Amino acid sequence: MKHAPEEKHFVEEVGLMFERVGLPRMAGRIFGWLLISQPSHQSMSELTEVLQASKGSISTMTRLLIQLRLIDRVSLPGERRDYFCIKPGAWSQINQSQIERIQAFRQLADKGLQLLADREPRDRLRLEEMRDIHAFWEQELPLLHQRWETERTKS
Repeated sequence: MKHAPEEKHFVEEVGLMFERVGLPRMAGRIFGWLLISQPSHQSMSELTEVLQASKGSISTMTRLLIQLRLIDRVSLPGERRDYFCIKPGAWSQINQSQIERIQAFRQLADKGLQLLADREPRDRLRLEEMRDIHAFWEQELPLLHQRWETERTKS
């Protein structure tokens, strides 16, 4: 099946974005394709064909995306094979993961500050900045997410 160059470019852009945040590019390519594919669910063989990737690579990356709770493996009535699709609420899951990372950085800064409790205040400035910015986002992001959910349910 022939796909438009714009579609292929979009898929590659999503792959690069995933790579920028520390995830494998192929995981991003799969996710990118699932964002625009018709139908919205795709089989392993469809993914290997459109992404020009090995079954092993697709299998490994779909498992990762399932573990990250970004995609689901689904079966269709009367079909023997499994399909993959974007999990409902995937974007909320991405935000929740971000909040958990921010919390972990804040906790790490707190531990570092405990280690430096007897030091001069100037020696603690780097860790205080780390703690303060992460504490701010740890407090604000859940509120923003809640506002988003409220706005979303209005429409």
